[in-house]
Order: sequence, then C-alpha cells, then structure tokens
Amino acid sequence: MRIAQLLSFLVILLPAAARAASVEMMTTSGCSCCHAWARHLHAAGFEVTVKDLAMGQLMRAKLDAGVPATLAACHTARIGGYVVEGHVPAREIQKLLTERPDAIGLVVPGMPIGSPGMESGDRREAYEVLLLKRGGKTEVFARYE
Repeated sequence: MRIAQLLSFLVILLPAAARAASVEMMTTSGCSCCHAWARHLHAAGFEVTVKDLAMGQLMRAKLDAGVPATLAACHTARIGGYVVEGHVPAREIQKLLTERPDAIGLVVPGMPIGSPGMESGDRREAYEVLLLKRGGKTEVFARYE
C-alpha cells in the first residue's frame, strides 16, 4: 500500500512533458519524411505511434483537430492534449509541453527543407513554427534560419 501511494505521489510530481511523452502521428502510408520526423522525435525521447490513414481520413482528422487547410502539412500528431502539424522540431514540442499555452498546438506549414524529417544535405530553408490558437489565429513560436 505504501509503495502505491509513493508511486502515485511521484507521478504527480513529474513535469507535464515527462508524463506526455507519447505521440500519436497520423499520416498516409509510404510518406518517408513523416517517418523520418517520427525518428527525430524518438531520438529526442518521445514514444511515437504511427497511424496510417487514407488521404481523406487524414484531411478530416486535421480539420477535426482545428488545423486549417491553409496550414496543413503531410502529417498530424497529438501529444499532451495538443496538436502538432508538420515538421515541428522536438525542442519546440518540449517547450510547448512545459509552458502549456492556451492553444490548439504547433504548426510548421508545408515541408520546409532542413526541418526535422526534411533534411537534404546542407540545404536549409528558413521557416517558422507557429502557435495555433483557437479560431485559427497564429503567432510565431520559433524561427529557424
């Protein structure tokens, strides 16, 4: 009994990011950049489950999650009560889970070269990680040059 109480107490003390390290990624089968992004998250300590969907189902899941079509990328993930759309770096997800802003989640629209999962040698495109707020509004969460 005492061990169970102690374990329950320790779980309460764990930071939200540690408790929410499980990611469910939705994508279409055969998307190699999506699987590369999943490996990036795994290397950062996240436990990633991949769910392959038909394109129509994936688009419906994005819209249901609050991701506007104009911000859509090739995969959508859920973690810690948030949505993560596209090639968002693991460090920004960790920051999101630590800060816990009132938002839907994070978005990297499109597929910028050099973002996690979209590596191509030394080529890099500048891109922004956007904080997606309710009502579809966004603000810059991080910039990558």
